Amino acid sequence: MPERNLDFDKIINRYKTRCLKYDFKTRRGLPEDVLPLWVADMDFKTSSYIEDAVKSVAEHNIYGYINTQPGDGFFDAVALWMKRHHDWDVEEKWHVKTPGVVFAISAAVRALTKPGDAVLIQQPVYYPFANVVRSNDRKLIVSDLVKREDGKFETDYEDFEKKITENDVKFFILCNPHNPVGRAWKKEELLKIGRICRDHKVFVFSDEIHFDFIWNGKHNVFQEQDESFKEFTITATSASKTFNLAGLQQSNIFIPDPAIKRRFISQIDATGYDEPNICGIAAAEAAYLHGEEWYLKMRSYVEEGIDRAVSYVNENIPGVKLVKPEGTYLIWLDFTGAGLYGNKLDDLIINKAGLWLDSGKMFGGSGDGYQRLNAACPHSILEEALVRIKNAMEKL
Repeated sequence: MPERNLDFDKIINRYKTRCLKYDFKTRRGLPEDVLPLWVADMDFKTSSYIEDAVKSVAEHNIYGYINTQPGDGFFDAVALWMKRHHDWDVEEKWHVKTPGVVFAISAAVRALTKPGDAVLIQQPVYYPFANVVRSNDRKLIVSDLVKREDGKFETDYEDFEKKITENDVKFFILCNPHNPVGRAWKKEELLKIGRICRDHKVFVFSDEIHFDFIWNGKHNVFQEQDESFKEFTITATSASKTFNLAGLQQSNIFIPDPAIKRRFISQIDATGYDEPNICGIAAAEAAYLHGEEWYLKMRSYVEEGIDRAVSYVNENIPGVKLVKPEGTYLIWLDFTGAGLYGNKLDDLIINKAGLWLDSGKMFGGSGDGYQRLNAACPHSILEEALVRIKNAMEKL
């Protein structure tokens, strides 16, 4: 049966669907008419094979416990995707299902550290990292990424190790590829970070949820860069970003070390979570088995949109710079050249341009002067957003 949902130019009306970014603008303090491109979900219909799989669950019309276990074929579908797309041989004994990656980070922090222990992150970074650390009564330590002359970001390895030793850091949350700066970390970069963590006995949680969006080359799985990294690493993946399934609450976590896995599962058990979402299981299995055509064409469409955005911003909006991300479908707009920061920049984006983006300062102090924009939308919407920014900048 052919894939039906390949019209990525089609604008889908998401109003009155309980969609956070469309139906909750005023509740979040935003004008009703802002164009929302902040949260990292797609404005595309997902694969029709996923649609049919979820319909099949609904048509059965029994949602009891007996239906919630993945079945013999689920892990095989996950493993097949990992091998085909990332040349990664995952083992079933490593596998743990969770309702999301942030849930898994929180469980891992509790499992592998004690209240008051130091946890390291690299800002600017996905803001739930800091929230999870603080809400679990751990000490947040930040080693900021540094911007190179070409506008890309990199690790300050000296500062990274210094922060670990000075604060007796126990746990590091890696974002790979990095949200929001768009770096797809190279093998040598991951080796440097991993060896520092290994030498100082720091556990690593590697959030690799955007791993299916690498625009040049391949994704480097952190734990695979050195065999010893498997001894202290938890790797988080999901079909949720790749196939726009976040609302179905299903992620695949891989933990090679048995002792770490036991500690992790004990924290999941303590939450009372033990049955996965049957729609999430059905959707992820269908995605990994049958979603290839949709995925490849969606990827191509999104990359074309990103390329158009890079050209448009750098050619038409003086003072604003955009470096093409190496990974993710998120673009990191740099307004620092225009001297725009903080509330002044937010006012420009919200009230002058009429957009709802993610303010860079949400990702940490080093993100001030930036805005994160989700490019996984029809090209016409992306182009409208960029024109609005251009017009707002011209009126300054």
